[in-house]
Amino acid sequence: MERRRFIEVIAGGLVAAPLAAEAQPGKVYWIGVLSPGSPDSGSSALALRQSFLQRLHGLGWIVGQNLAVEGRYAEGKLDRLPDLAAELVQLKVSVLLAFGTPAALAAKRATATIPIVMLAGDPVGTGLVASLGRPGGNVTGLTNAAGLELVGKRLELLKEAAPKTSRVGILWDSSNPAELRGRDATLAPARVLGLTLLPQDVGTPNDLEGALAALSRARADALMVPENSGNFEQRKLIVSFAERHRLPTMFGERASVEDGGLMAYGTDFADLLRRAATYIDKILKGAKPSDLPVEQPTKFKLVINLKTARALGLTIPPALLAWADEVIE
Repeated sequence: MERRRFIEVIAGGLVAAPLAAEAQPGKVYWIGVLSPGSPDSGSSALALRQSFLQRLHGLGWIVGQNLAVEGRYAEGKLDRLPDLAAELVQLKVSVLLAFGTPAALAAKRATATIPIVMLAGDPVGTGLVASLGRPGGNVTGLTNAAGLELVGKRLELLKEAAPKTSRVGILWDSSNPAELRGRDATLAPARVLGLTLLPQDVGTPNDLEGALAALSRARADALMVPENSGNFEQRKLIVSFAERHRLPTMFGERASVEDGGLMAYGTDFADLLRRAATYIDKILKGAKPSDLPVEQPTKFKLVINLKTARALGLTIPPALLAWADEVIE
Protein backbone atom coordinates (compact mmCIF):
# COMPACT_ATOMS: atom_id res chain seq x y z
CA MET A 1 0.00 0.00 0.00
CA GLU A 2 1.22 3.50 -0.82
CA ARG A 3 2.41 5.35 2.29
CA ARG A 4 0.43 8.46 3.16
CA ARG A 5 1.40 11.02 5.72
CA PHE A 6 -1.36 11.93 8.17
CA ILE A 7 -0.48 15.61 8.43
CA GLU A 8 1.81 16.35 5.51
CA VAL A 9 -0.52 19.11 4.32
CA ILE A 10 0.41 21.42 7.15
CA ALA A 11 3.60 20.00 8.65
CA GLY A 12 5.88 22.28 6.64
CA GLY A 13 4.23 25.46 7.88
CA LEU A 14 5.09 25.08 11.54
CA VAL A 15 8.03 26.66 13.29
CA ALA A 16 10.74 24.32 14.52
CA ALA A 17 11.09 23.71 18.25
CA PRO A 18 13.70 21.99 20.47
CA LEU A 19 13.57 18.21 20.74
CA ALA A 20 11.76 16.78 23.75
CA ALA A 21 14.17 16.57 26.65
CA GLU A 22 13.54 12.87 27.18
CA ALA A 23 13.88 11.87 23.53
CA GLN A 24 17.00 10.03 22.44
CA PRO A 25 19.21 12.30 20.26
CA GLY A 26 18.77 11.43 16.61
CA LYS A 27 15.97 8.94 17.17
CA VAL A 28 12.76 9.25 15.18
CA TYR A 29 9.55 7.95 16.80
CA TRP A 30 6.68 6.74 14.64
CA ILE A 31 2.97 7.32 15.26
CA GLY A 32 0.76 4.87 13.40
CA VAL A 33 -2.70 6.32 12.70
CA LEU A 34 -5.58 3.90 12.13
CA SER A 35 -8.78 5.46 10.82
CA PRO A 36 -12.03 3.95 9.56
CA GLY A 37 -12.46 6.90 7.19
CA SER A 38 -10.51 8.54 4.38
CA PRO A 39 -7.85 11.27 4.38
CA ASP A 40 -9.83 14.52 4.32
CA SER A 41 -8.46 17.86 3.12
CA GLY A 42 -11.53 19.93 4.02
CA SER A 43 -11.17 22.97 6.26
CA SER A 44 -12.61 21.23 9.33
CA ALA A 45 -10.27 18.26 8.92
CA LEU A 46 -7.25 20.51 8.43
CA ALA A 47 -8.14 22.47 11.56
CA LEU A 48 -8.34 19.23 13.57
CA ARG A 49 -5.00 18.00 12.25
CA GLN A 50 -3.44 21.34 13.03
CA SER A 51 -4.69 21.18 16.62
CA PHE A 52 -3.03 17.77 16.98
CA LEU A 53 0.22 18.80 15.33
CA GLN A 54 0.54 22.08 17.18
CA ARG A 55 0.08 20.35 20.53
CA LEU A 56 2.82 17.86 19.65
CA HIS A 57 4.97 20.76 18.50
CA GLY A 58 4.48 22.49 21.83
CA LEU A 59 5.64 19.34 23.58
CA GLY A 60 8.79 19.22 21.47
CA TRP A 61 7.78 16.65 18.84
CA ILE A 62 8.37 17.78 15.28
CA VAL A 63 7.45 15.86 12.15
CA GLY A 64 10.58 15.42 10.05
CA GLN A 65 12.94 15.81 13.00
CA ASN A 66 12.16 13.45 15.85
CA LEU A 67 8.69 12.32 14.79
CA ALA A 68 7.05 10.67 11.78
CA VAL A 69 3.42 9.73 11.18
CA GLU A 70 2.13 6.82 9.12
CA GLY A 71 -1.59 6.61 8.28
CA ARG A 72 -3.82 3.72 7.28
CA TYR A 73 -7.39 4.49 6.19
CA ALA A 74 -10.22 1.98 5.76
CA GLU A 75 -12.22 4.47 3.62
CA GLY A 76 -15.47 3.41 5.22
CA LYS A 77 -14.84 -0.34 4.78
CA LEU A 78 -14.55 -1.49 8.37
CA ASP A 79 -13.65 -5.04 7.40
CA ARG A 80 -10.30 -3.66 6.21
CA LEU A 81 -9.33 -2.44 9.68
CA PRO A 82 -7.73 -5.70 10.94
CA ASP A 83 -5.38 -5.88 7.95
CA LEU A 84 -4.53 -2.20 8.18
CA ALA A 85 -3.81 -2.53 11.90
CA ALA A 86 -1.55 -5.50 11.15
CA GLU A 87 0.37 -3.40 8.61
CA LEU A 88 1.09 -0.73 11.21
CA VAL A 89 2.16 -3.37 13.73
CA GLN A 90 4.54 -4.87 11.17
CA LEU A 91 6.07 -1.41 10.69
CA LYS A 92 6.89 -1.47 14.43
CA VAL A 93 5.47 1.98 15.09
CA SER A 94 6.14 3.46 18.52
CA VAL A 95 2.49 4.13 19.33
CA LEU A 96 -0.85 3.58 17.59
CA LEU A 97 -3.52 6.31 17.45
CA ALA A 98 -6.91 4.70 16.74
CA PHE A 99 -9.97 6.73 15.72
CA GLY A 100 -13.29 5.20 16.77
CA THR A 101 -14.29 1.99 18.48
CA PRO A 102 -13.90 -0.36 15.46
CA ALA A 103 -10.37 0.93 14.80
CA ALA A 104 -9.40 0.69 18.46
CA LEU A 105 -10.71 -2.89 18.68
CA ALA A 106 -8.80 -3.84 15.53
CA ALA A 107 -5.61 -2.30 16.93
CA LYS A 108 -6.01 -4.11 20.24
CA ARG A 109 -6.48 -7.44 18.46
CA ALA A 110 -3.40 -6.78 16.33
CA THR A 111 -0.97 -6.12 19.19
CA ALA A 112 -0.70 -6.57 22.94
CA THR A 113 2.62 -4.73 23.19
CA ILE A 114 2.53 -1.53 21.11
CA PRO A 115 0.84 1.27 23.12
CA ILE A 116 -2.54 2.32 21.73
CA VAL A 117 -4.09 5.76 22.24
CA MET A 118 -7.77 5.58 21.32
CA LEU A 119 -10.51 8.08 20.65
CA ALA A 120 -13.49 5.77 21.12
CA GLY A 121 -16.93 5.46 22.66
CA ASP A 122 -17.70 3.32 25.72
CA PRO A 123 -14.28 1.61 26.01
CA VAL A 124 -15.30 -0.37 29.11
CA GLY A 125 -18.53 -1.70 27.63
CA THR A 126 -16.76 -2.75 24.42
CA GLY A 127 -13.86 -4.42 26.25
CA LEU A 128 -11.12 -2.03 25.18
CA VAL A 129 -10.11 -1.32 28.78
CA ALA A 130 -10.83 -2.87 32.16
CA SER A 131 -11.93 0.45 33.67
CA LEU A 132 -11.47 4.15 33.01
CA GLY A 133 -9.30 4.67 36.07
CA ARG A 134 -7.20 1.53 35.58
CA PRO A 135 -7.21 0.64 31.88
CA GLY A 136 -4.81 -2.30 32.15
CA GLY A 137 -3.14 -3.70 29.05
CA ASN A 138 -1.78 -1.52 26.26
CA VAL A 139 -4.81 0.71 25.56
CA THR A 140 -5.62 4.14 26.98
CA GLY A 141 -6.76 7.50 25.66
CA LEU A 142 -10.04 9.34 25.48
CA THR A 143 -13.63 8.21 25.42
CA ASN A 144 -16.65 9.82 23.86
CA ALA A 145 -18.89 7.86 26.21
CA ALA A 146 -20.54 11.15 27.06
CA GLY A 147 -22.20 10.58 23.69
CA LEU A 148 -24.72 8.35 25.48
CA GLU A 149 -25.97 11.49 27.21
CA LEU A 150 -25.41 13.68 24.15
CA VAL A 151 -28.04 11.87 22.09
CA GLY A 152 -30.81 13.16 24.34
CA LYS A 153 -29.45 16.70 24.17
CA ARG A 154 -29.28 16.49 20.38
CA LEU A 155 -32.94 15.52 20.17
CA GLU A 156 -33.84 18.37 22.52
CA LEU A 157 -31.91 20.93 20.45
CA LEU A 158 -33.40 19.63 17.22
CA LYS A 159 -36.91 19.95 18.65
CA GLU A 160 -36.13 23.47 19.87
CA ALA A 161 -34.89 24.56 16.43
CA ALA A 162 -37.74 22.82 14.58
CA PRO A 163 -40.73 22.69 16.98
CA LYS A 164 -43.01 20.87 14.51
CA THR A 165 -40.67 17.86 14.47
CA SER A 166 -42.41 14.61 15.44
CA ARG A 167 -40.82 11.76 13.41
CA VAL A 168 -37.03 11.64 13.54
CA GLY A 169 -35.02 9.36 11.28
CA ILE A 170 -31.70 8.14 12.70
CA LEU A 171 -28.88 6.56 10.67
CA TRP A 172 -27.15 4.02 12.93
CA ASP A 173 -24.32 1.58 12.30
CA SER A 174 -25.25 -1.64 14.09
CA SER A 175 -21.75 -3.08 13.56
CA ASN A 176 -20.39 -0.54 16.07
CA PRO A 177 -21.05 -1.78 19.65
CA ALA A 178 -20.75 1.71 21.13
CA GLU A 179 -23.27 3.06 18.66
CA LEU A 180 -25.82 0.41 19.57
CA ARG A 181 -25.63 1.61 23.16
CA GLY A 182 -26.17 5.15 21.91
CA ARG A 183 -29.23 4.03 19.97
CA ASP A 184 -30.75 2.59 23.13
CA ALA A 185 -29.99 5.83 24.96
CA THR A 186 -32.28 7.80 22.61
CA LEU A 187 -35.45 5.98 23.65
CA ALA A 188 -36.16 7.71 26.96
CA PRO A 189 -35.51 11.32 25.83
CA ALA A 190 -37.55 10.70 22.67
CA ARG A 191 -40.55 9.69 24.81
CA VAL A 192 -40.19 12.79 26.97
CA LEU A 193 -40.09 15.02 23.87
CA GLY A 194 -43.00 13.22 22.22
CA LEU A 195 -40.89 12.08 19.28
CA THR A 196 -41.25 8.93 17.21
CA LEU A 197 -37.87 7.49 16.24
CA LEU A 198 -37.33 5.88 12.84
CA PRO A 199 -33.98 4.07 13.14
CA GLN A 200 -32.26 2.82 10.00
CA ASP A 201 -29.18 0.60 9.99
CA VAL A 202 -26.42 1.83 7.69
CA GLY A 203 -23.65 -0.68 8.32
CA THR A 204 -22.07 -0.26 4.88
CA PRO A 205 -22.07 2.53 2.27
CA ASN A 206 -24.37 0.41 0.11
CA ASP A 207 -27.05 0.57 2.82
CA LEU A 208 -27.49 4.34 2.70
CA GLU A 209 -29.71 4.65 -0.38
CA GLY A 210 -32.19 2.09 0.93
CA ALA A 211 -32.18 3.64 4.40
CA LEU A 212 -32.97 7.10 3.06
CA ALA A 213 -35.72 5.72 0.83
CA ALA A 214 -37.24 3.97 3.86
CA LEU A 215 -37.21 7.24 5.82
CA SER A 216 -38.95 9.00 2.96
CA ARG A 217 -41.67 6.33 2.90
CA ALA A 218 -42.01 6.57 6.70
CA ARG A 219 -42.56 10.35 6.41
CA ALA A 220 -39.63 11.36 8.60
CA ASP A 221 -39.76 15.11 9.23
CA ALA A 222 -36.24 15.47 10.69
CA LEU A 223 -32.99 13.52 10.62
CA MET A 224 -30.39 12.82 13.29
CA VAL A 225 -27.02 11.57 12.05
CA PRO A 226 -24.63 10.13 14.69
CA GLU A 227 -20.95 10.70 14.08
CA ASN A 228 -19.35 7.60 12.61
CA SER A 229 -17.02 6.99 9.71
CA GLY A 230 -19.74 5.85 7.30
CA ASN A 231 -21.99 8.84 7.95
CA PHE A 232 -19.02 11.18 7.73
CA GLU A 233 -17.86 9.69 4.42
CA GLN A 234 -21.35 10.10 2.96
CA ARG A 235 -22.31 13.34 4.67
CA LYS A 236 -22.79 15.25 1.39
CA LEU A 237 -25.26 12.65 0.13
CA ILE A 238 -27.12 12.80 3.43
CA VAL A 239 -27.23 16.60 3.36
CA SER A 240 -28.45 16.53 -0.25
CA PHE A 241 -31.27 14.14 0.71
CA ALA A 242 -32.25 16.40 3.62
CA GLU A 243 -32.28 19.45 1.35
CA ARG A 244 -34.52 17.75 -1.23
CA HIS A 245 -36.96 16.59 1.42
CA ARG A 246 -36.70 19.78 3.52
CA LEU A 247 -35.62 17.95 6.65
CA PRO A 248 -33.95 19.69 9.60
CA THR A 249 -30.79 17.76 10.48
CA MET A 250 -28.73 17.21 13.62
CA PHE A 251 -25.16 15.95 13.19
CA GLY A 252 -22.35 15.27 15.63
CA GLU A 253 -19.56 17.22 13.94
CA ARG A 254 -19.04 20.61 12.32
CA ALA A 255 -18.02 19.41 8.84
CA SER A 256 -21.56 18.27 8.04
CA VAL A 257 -22.98 21.66 8.99
CA GLU A 258 -20.31 23.33 6.90
CA ASP A 259 -21.61 21.19 4.00
CA GLY A 260 -25.20 22.35 4.53
CA GLY A 261 -26.58 20.46 7.52
CA LEU A 262 -28.70 22.48 9.94
CA MET A 263 -27.00 21.79 13.27
CA ALA A 264 -24.29 19.84 15.02
CA TYR A 265 -23.81 19.26 18.70
CA GLY A 266 -21.03 17.10 20.00
CA THR A 267 -17.61 16.70 21.47
CA ASP A 268 -15.02 19.35 20.67
CA PHE A 269 -12.76 17.07 18.62
CA ALA A 270 -9.98 19.66 18.40
CA ASP A 271 -9.74 19.50 22.19
CA LEU A 272 -9.77 15.67 22.11
CA LEU A 273 -6.91 15.62 19.58
CA ARG A 274 -4.85 18.02 21.66
CA ARG A 275 -5.34 15.74 24.66
CA ALA A 276 -4.50 12.68 22.55
CA ALA A 277 -1.22 14.37 21.66
CA THR A 278 -0.51 14.70 25.39
CA TYR A 279 -1.04 10.95 25.86
CA ILE A 280 1.34 10.24 22.98
CA ASP A 281 3.95 12.54 24.51
CA LYS A 282 3.76 10.75 27.87
CA ILE A 283 4.02 7.32 26.25
CA LEU A 284 6.98 8.28 24.07
CA LYS A 285 8.69 9.52 27.23
CA GLY A 286 8.23 6.17 28.96
CA ALA A 287 4.76 6.11 30.54
CA LYS A 288 2.80 2.85 30.35
CA PRO A 289 -0.75 2.96 28.94
CA SER A 290 -1.97 0.86 31.86
CA ASP A 291 -0.91 3.68 34.22
CA LEU A 292 -2.70 6.45 32.28
CA PRO A 293 -6.43 6.74 33.16
CA VAL A 294 -8.87 7.10 30.30
CA GLU A 295 -10.33 10.61 30.18
CA GLN A 296 -13.78 11.76 29.14
CA PRO A 297 -14.65 14.81 26.99
CA THR A 298 -15.08 18.08 28.83
CA LYS A 299 -15.76 20.48 25.95
CA PHE A 300 -18.76 20.39 23.59
CA LYS A 301 -19.73 22.58 20.64
CA LEU A 302 -23.00 23.65 19.06
CA VAL A 303 -22.82 24.80 15.42
CA ILE A 304 -25.82 26.18 13.51
CA ASN A 305 -26.11 26.92 9.78
CA LEU A 306 -28.42 29.94 9.44
CA LYS A 307 -28.46 29.73 5.65
CA THR A 308 -29.88 26.22 5.90
CA ALA A 309 -32.39 27.33 8.53
CA ARG A 310 -33.68 30.06 6.21
CA ALA A 311 -33.96 27.59 3.32
CA LEU A 312 -36.09 25.35 5.57
CA GLY A 313 -38.25 28.27 6.68
CA LEU A 314 -37.06 27.96 10.26
CA THR A 315 -36.51 30.81 12.70
CA ILE A 316 -33.88 29.74 15.19
CA PRO A 317 -34.80 31.01 18.68
CA PRO A 318 -32.51 33.85 19.83
CA ALA A 319 -31.60 31.96 23.01
CA LEU A 320 -30.42 29.01 20.94
CA LEU A 321 -28.36 31.26 18.66
CA ALA A 322 -26.80 32.92 21.70
CA TRP A 323 -25.84 29.51 23.10
CA ALA A 324 -24.22 28.36 19.84
CA ASP A 325 -20.43 28.27 19.71
CA GLU A 326 -20.48 29.01 15.98
CA VAL A 327 -23.11 30.30 13.55
CA ILE A 328 -22.51 29.76 9.84
CA GLU A 329 -24.19 32.48 7.78
